[in-house]
Amino acid sequence: MAPKKPEPKKEAAKPAPAPAAAPAPAPAPEPPKEPTFDPKSVMIDFSADQIEEFKEAFMLFDRTPTAEMKITYSQCGDVLRALGQNPTNAEVLKVLGKPKPEEMNTKMLDFETFLPMLQHISRSKDQGTFEDFVEGLRVFDKEGNGTVMGAELRHVLATLGEKLTESEVEQLMTGQEDANGCINYEAFVKHIMSG
Repeated sequence: MAPKKPEPKKEAAKPAPAPAAAPAPAPAPEPPKEPTFDPKSVMIDFSADQIEEFKEAFMLFDRTPTAEMKITYSQCGDVLRALGQNPTNAEVLKVLGKPKPEEMNTKMLDFETFLPMLQHISRSKDQGTFEDFVEGLRVFDKEGNGTVMGAELRHVLATLGEKLTESEVEQLMTGQEDANGCINYEAFVKHIMSG
């Protein structure tokens, strides 16, 4: 048996000499928090006739057994869109106070709470124009002939931005493809924007 080598003695760790006092790095600034939506702060500019019209449309979505003039949070975007607005899902969630997914079908919203949300969304001028959408689709027009491949458009609609479900994509695309599987994107945008 070979003799054991003596283990080298470990020196006690000496504290490193303190460097000259360097200023502590400034804490990273917090990203500005987006202000939460406060329905009470929204001034309603709609006329009495408009409000009555909105109320009628709102009632069409009311599924409560005793017609309580309430909708679920998940219906809010649908009602906004039925009233001619085009909010993104993110905008709808913002005006709803960013509810948890499980609250979308359980929490209820009355018309008096909904009206300021509608006013806020209607003031958002961040909606795309016909030209914006055509320009966005022109990127996929490889031949420069005013058409895009239906399969490619389906893929884009289902995977980019606010992703659509397969059934939503099929609903949009019904009757839009020519015999070659191509879509005239200007006509497609007109079709979508006409409702």
